[in-house]
Amino acid sequence: MTSSAPSVTRQVPVTILTGFLGSGKTTLLNYILTQKHGHRIAVIENEFGEVDVDSDLVLTSDEEIYQMTNGCICCVVDVRTDLVRILQKLLSQSEKFDHILVETSGLADPTPVAATFFMDNDVARQVSLDGVVTLVDAVHIESHLDDPMLQGMDNQAVDQIVAADRIIINKTDLVDAATVAALAVRIRKINEGAQILRSSHAKVDLTAILGIGGFSSSSPIVADPHFLDEHDHVCDDSCGHDHDHDDGHAHADHGHMHDPSVASVSLVFDRPFDRQRLSDYVHGLVAVHGDDIFRLKGIIEIEGDSRRYVLQGVHRILELKPADAWESSTRTSKFVFIGRNLDRSELHSALLECVDAAIATV
Repeated sequence: MTSSAPSVTRQVPVTILTGFLGSGKTTLLNYILTQKHGHRIAVIENEFGEVDVDSDLVLTSDEEIYQMTNGCICCVVDVRTDLVRILQKLLSQSEKFDHILVETSGLADPTPVAATFFMDNDVARQVSLDGVVTLVDAVHIESHLDDPMLQGMDNQAVDQIVAADRIIINKTDLVDAATVAALAVRIRKINEGAQILRSSHAKVDLTAILGIGGFSSSSPIVADPHFLDEHDHVCDDSCGHDHDHDDGHAHADHGHMHDPSVASVSLVFDRPFDRQRLSDYVHGLVAVHGDDIFRLKGIIEIEGDSRRYVLQGVHRILELKPADAWESSTRTSKFVFIGRNLDRSELHSALLECVDAAIATV
């Protein structure tokens, strides 16, 4: 009589996708989801700001998209609970996923998210952390790495590079080869072990970023003595959570804190915009205040056009272009600004002046 070996359930690999604001994470997600790779992929997405824009930017596909609902993904206890809950929902489905992607906020350190997959619970035993993929914006990353406002505080742009198994220098089409080469040298000094890839429009060989086995026991991030610490990351007030601010222990022990000068402003409008007015305003805004505007994005209704318009901005680089048609008769325009010195009422008033002239005078 022969005995059969116990069956081993295949763990679903998870990739954490991170990168500073405007580095191209949503573009990479769209690229992954629309490629003919034959894999069933789930996406767990996080948004910095109270209005969800990123899930509207992700192209329609057969994959399922789960929007994180409780704010900044680096709020360790709350988001781990939310992340575990969403993973439980994914893993309970009859059709199994081949891969799970977790996109972090552009202002998040991915380390506490990675630690979720090393906790002793049933969900962690069903998934395996495959790697952390960090995108960097070849045009703007050095200004974030050298940000004088972050002296004495942790720098999320540095944290994201340190945690990476793969680093993608994106937007190489916007800078010269010497700049890319120098940036690669600088990144290598921050993270000696990660493979560095180069891309334009976030187009990379997917075999180089998925299924890489980056979190073996020899992975540098796993060797970090504070990797599983519960209290080494705290949110700034702009993430929308109610916090007990008696957190000096966390600051004194590890010094990991968001740049408190960075905030988000989210605005929603139920009236269509005049395309030329809006274009003139946002281009003028970034021309004057581009240093303070890290990220600008929106899904916008334009008067007389059945298509959604997508607004994407990083500092002074700005794009407003049509996308697919609206799926319903309810059309809501959403804007998210992330940066410093943002005046909500001023932005709201200025955008109101950009709604279609005929409607604005009613």
